[in-house]
Amino acid sequence: MKAVVVGVGNEFRGDDAAGLAVAEALRDRVPRGVEIVRCEDEPSRLIDAWAGADAAILVDAAACRSRPGVLHRLDAVAHRLPASLFPPSTHAFGLAETIELARAVGRLPARVLVYAIEGASFETGAGLTSAVREAVDSVAAAILDDLEELCTSAP
Repeated sequence: MKAVVVGVGNEFRGDDAAGLAVAEALRDRVPRGVEIVRCEDEPSRLIDAWAGADAAILVDAAACRSRPGVLHRLDAVAHRLPASLFPPSTHAFGLAETIELARAVGRLPARVLVYAIEGASFETGAGLTSAVREAVDSVAAAILDDLEELCTSAP
């Protein structure tokens, strides 16, 4: 089974770097055959990042006004992602729209899990807030559990 973990975000916009931080925390801890990718570009480039993968796990920041550091875990194959969960973007497509585009053109992996960490500050030049920084390790651990299940259940 081929799997990819994609950290989405912008390291120069505070908690928007949550997905990137999780990807870095996982870099040397994932099972063999799992690729770690950073996506700091237009979200539609995710379609290329997971090309050929059986499973994709995406990690991004959320901005739906919940408590900072709260984790949202969603199955993007079973349900559409709520577009309101993710922060506004200067890009034409956000994460939810990119997943729906991939679904429409038949380029969505068989399994797609999305982890979104609720952020507090998305200011230019800021680092991660303490609540998001504290959530990074628990999200990485949850993803490792998912990867173990995905790898052991693969035919």
